[in-house]
Amino acid sequence: MVEFAPARTIEAEVDGLFEALGDTFVSEPVDQLTLTYEGVPGDRHAGLLRESGAREPWYKRGTEMRNERQLSIVCRTELAGVARDMQIDRIEPEWIGASITLSGVPHLSLLPPRSILMFEGGVSVRIDGDNGPCSYSGASIASHFEGREDIRFLFPKVARHRRGLVGWVERAGTIAMGEAVKIRIWEHWIYPGAEESA
Repeated sequence: MVEFAPARTIEAEVDGLFEALGDTFVSEPVDQLTLTYEGVPGDRHAGLLRESGAREPWYKRGTEMRNERQLSIVCRTELAGVARDMQIDRIEPEWIGASITLSGVPHLSLLPPRSILMFEGGVSVRIDGDNGPCSYSGASIASHFEGREDIRFLFPKVARHRRGLVGWVERAGTIAMGEAVKIRIWEHWIYPGAEESA
């Protein structure tokens, strides 16, 4: 029997905006974030297309593909839980290349693919899915804690399903700090597989 979760809308608020305009994925706080259909102009993750990497082993590395990772959306509460479990006092969103932080969404990282973040100023961001934590982000966090080189490889394990989401711009515009967000969650379900097909 397939269990269907009905469509619904939940509300959130923007409590952080960031951009990564340098050579590194580490981002810096900004008061507003202008988005085009390529993402944040000049940002390391901007572009309509990107090259495949370790996350897409079904393609030869470097294969041109749609960029569904224009933006990284995280929750400070989830990051605080990860920090606690790694026995450090904090993880700042910019250390792991966040673009947007949202408050008011329990289990943000578990929002299903296809969910839409609809910002009150008119921007819409389509969620591709959860952002698997990696050792690069772990190394960035570890650089802030002397003697804790173990964080580099601990973070990918501890932060699983709490590292936030990746998404792409569906409707361009500018996002401001404190903006209200409506999150449209489509009806969804767990695919039962061929064994349970009717």
